[in-house]
Amino acid sequence: MSQLRSLAGALRSSSQWMRGQVGSGRRVFDPRRNCSSGAAEPSLAACSSSYVVEMYYAWLEDHKNVHESWDAYFRNAQASSSEETGEKHLSALLQGRAMSQTPAMSEKVVEDHLAVHTLIRAYQVRGHHVARLDPLGILTADLDSFVPSDLITSIDKLGSYGLEESDLDKSFQLPLTTFIGGNESTLPLREIIHRLETSYCGHTGVEFMFINNMEQCQWIRQKFEMPGIMMLVRSTRFEDFLARKWSSEKRFGLEGCEVLIPALKMIIDKSSEAGIESVIMGMPHRGRLNVLANVVRKDLDQIFCQFDPKLEAADEGSGDVKYHLGMYHERINRETDKNITLSLMANPSHLEAVDPVVQGKTKAEQFYGGDTEGRRVMSILMHGDAAFAGQGVVYETFHLSELPSYTTHGTIHVVVNNQIGFTTDPRMARSSPYPTDVARVVNAPIFHVNADDPEAVMYVCKVAAEWRNTFNKDVVIDLVCYRRFGHNEMDEPMFTQPLMYKQIRKQEHVLKKYADKLISEGVVTLQEFEVCVSLYGNLITVSLCKHLFHNFFKLDGEPKSMSCPSTGLNEEVLRHIGEVASSVPLKDFAIHSGLSRILRGRADMVAKRTVDWALAEYVAFGSLLKDGIHVRLSGQDVERGTFSHRHHVLHDQEVDKRFCIPMNHLWPNQALYTVCNSSLSEYGVLGFELGFAMASPNALVCWEAQFGDFQNTAQCIIDQFISAGQAKWVRHNGIVLLLPHGMEGMGPEHSSARPERFLQMSKDDPDRYPEFTGDFEVQQLYDCNWIVVNCSTPANYFHVLRRQILLPFRKPLIIFTPKSLLRLPEARSSFDEMITGTKFLRIIPDGGPASNHPEKVKRVIFCTGKVYYELAKERKQLKLEEDVAIVRLEQISPFPFDLIKAEVEKYSNAELIWCQEEHKNMGYYDYIRPRFLTVRSKNPIWYVGRDPAAAPATGNKFTHLAELKRFLDTAFNLEAFKGRSY
Repeated sequence: MSQLRSLAGALRSSSQWMRGQVGSGRRVFDPRRNCSSGAAEPSLAACSSSYVVEMYYAWLEDHKNVHESWDAYFRNAQASSSEETGEKHLSALLQGRAMSQTPAMSEKVVEDHLAVHTLIRAYQVRGHHVARLDPLGILTADLDSFVPSDLITSIDKLGSYGLEESDLDKSFQLPLTTFIGGNESTLPLREIIHRLETSYCGHTGVEFMFINNMEQCQWIRQKFEMPGIMMLVRSTRFEDFLARKWSSEKRFGLEGCEVLIPALKMIIDKSSEAGIESVIMGMPHRGRLNVLANVVRKDLDQIFCQFDPKLEAADEGSGDVKYHLGMYHERINRETDKNITLSLMANPSHLEAVDPVVQGKTKAEQFYGGDTEGRRVMSILMHGDAAFAGQGVVYETFHLSELPSYTTHGTIHVVVNNQIGFTTDPRMARSSPYPTDVARVVNAPIFHVNADDPEAVMYVCKVAAEWRNTFNKDVVIDLVCYRRFGHNEMDEPMFTQPLMYKQIRKQEHVLKKYADKLISEGVVTLQEFEVCVSLYGNLITVSLCKHLFHNFFKLDGEPKSMSCPSTGLNEEVLRHIGEVASSVPLKDFAIHSGLSRILRGRADMVAKRTVDWALAEYVAFGSLLKDGIHVRLSGQDVERGTFSHRHHVLHDQEVDKRFCIPMNHLWPNQALYTVCNSSLSEYGVLGFELGFAMASPNALVCWEAQFGDFQNTAQCIIDQFISAGQAKWVRHNGIVLLLPHGMEGMGPEHSSARPERFLQMSKDDPDRYPEFTGDFEVQQLYDCNWIVVNCSTPANYFHVLRRQILLPFRKPLIIFTPKSLLRLPEARSSFDEMITGTKFLRIIPDGGPASNHPEKVKRVIFCTGKVYYELAKERKQLKLEEDVAIVRLEQISPFPFDLIKAEVEKYSNAELIWCQEEHKNMGYYDYIRPRFLTVRSKNPIWYVGRDPAAAPATGNKFTHLAELKRFLDTAFNLEAFKGRSY
């Protein structure tokens, strides 16, 4: 009865919530109706007791007096009595004996049943709060501040439910919202309480009653009956061996949660049974080596070589610590005899950052494999308790889980809840009872389980796998465990958690606990257990002695060809794509009148053999689709475009939810074009698209920021994955970032995409002129960590997108895209710049009068992006076309040393200027200056632009224009730098 006392308080709060008064008339609640999937949870307790009695007496007079739902309910109650025959009162039937027909006694019977029904619901709703989840016995203290006080202290007796001790042996009708009765429809109250405590208050706590789907709630109720069994030898022995051999090494071991290994195996086995062929996993550092060894089955000798400096693997890339590396492995699943592919994604120390990356890669594998329902490919994400509650990207990733273009059709989340974050207690680390509460936002059931009860863990994992297979929705397993050592093996946890670690030191290893249990029950003998342990110990020792190492991670070798073909197209292809982009392929499709003008404008450009930015992008995408290259464009408002320029998804103005994507109507056998507005997330969505781009090199995957500076909320993905991913993990990735950029008086937050940050992370050496044999451009691209461009023409934008796919390797591409140039008449390109034989121009030399007599040119202005058009306009007004040359730097990184050198030598008598619209401490100047000095060490390159500032741009339009005028005046003042020292 102890659990009953603890749960008693649930009656009051749950009862108040459920017992809404039912309105008058025959519009009554049917407790036995077959609810729709979205219906609220039904309960007899939703009706007041007096109303139920009123309905019952009306039904006794004439069954037609009540709604058919009540008629069915009372008939079922009457039929459920097997001990008595004839038409009896409901009170007699429910009690199992005849009673007086007085209204008072009948009302007491109904009240008792309502109390029992409410008690059952209280266990279902709050049983997890008093379940014995913690192996250390300290979790209850942490929950005290979250659980209502009445649940713990204020109710002691059955009388508080309106029940008495004498009611314990009375039988009560069970509601349809419980399966504790099995085939029985009535049970004594004593047995009801016993079964509820077994189901909800043992070593498993089930959080699911917040789910607003009756079918799913019923499914979970039905599942929690019998647990299974799983052996734990492999994971525990592996950690013991590492601790003995490398006691001074950081490895972030799994001691205290060894059950994770058989738990993952159970999930994978059950998923394989259901048809899963590929599992993509993401996890933090804790337990990673164990998972690699015992789940993914990475060769043990490869793991050991990362501990011992004398043992060197053939290839580990530029390197990352051993507990960050990933693995890809295909093997036979022993339980099902089916092939299964297991991928553990490499990840940085930034906890949870890998979550959206895993989801993106999973989505891509489903997409390319035609797995539209996630029946063959799935993801498993492992988390730490503190990070799961604390990192916002967890929330962002959950919110992608059911979006059409992002769903992976259900992820199984496993939280290794060691009840501490480095040195921080849970009560200081979160404002919720559990670290898993974030999962409630997507109606994911949460299964809390005591990690020292292997059988409970195995059963929960089995149910989780079946849930994912049945409903294709996320599910969370909370393994409540402990961390036997400190944050790492060199850390001293007694400094900050002395009492906790005194308790931990008393804890017997789960393997020994479970072995003793099995031996005592006669399931195994002591000799069989010792043989099993010895066999795995021998396997580890043999692996240590091996000296044959495999190239286990490098999947991208150097390409056979180091050249890039022309990125131009046949004019017929240009024209065809332009015509489709100017039309509506579907019949009887009503488009907006404003869009009609845009399409007519496109048709006019095609007729004149010109393109603007939107049309150039359309042609680039469409031409790749023709060649079988999947194109995916994702981000906030990308379907229309932030600046209303793209319009890749047309909306019927007369029919709701009727869309048209003309790009998918270009060719009969083209690849699919995916364009999808994302949730209002940068961190999560960019991580997702990065993962998507990992799955296939034959796809152009683009993420567009609403404004370029919004990428800074995804800085973790940019820094840890995109910039350094190849160097750390030896994997190429061709993701494209489209970042709108330009100083146009829009204020500090809508102006700069922060090019200085991308350039600072570019790895080319500013002080060394690169020496290559063969194609300088392609060799330089192959050596870089990413490509940074700021195109000034639609044609160059078109070419750089196509080059991204035609290169024989993949590198991330950062494009600073325009805003005002989208509609600037001067910023258009001719078909002649895009036809066969043309290609991306890393620089665009001056093509005016200055280039005809370079020896007479007094000043060469180098610039990039939009500022070129402002400079060209000012030069024309000042009639300085022969005195000043303007050279556009289109590819900023890797720096085009060869082409810049040629331009500098061409204008050997001219003064060199770098002009940018960004502030001096931002933009490109700090990057280009030392590289210009490497090209021409004896001559300086002067800076022209805005002064240093803290904010990227002013919020005052007048100040913006004044700054622009000031630096344009300086740019064309040929006396500005005379007599000045550099």
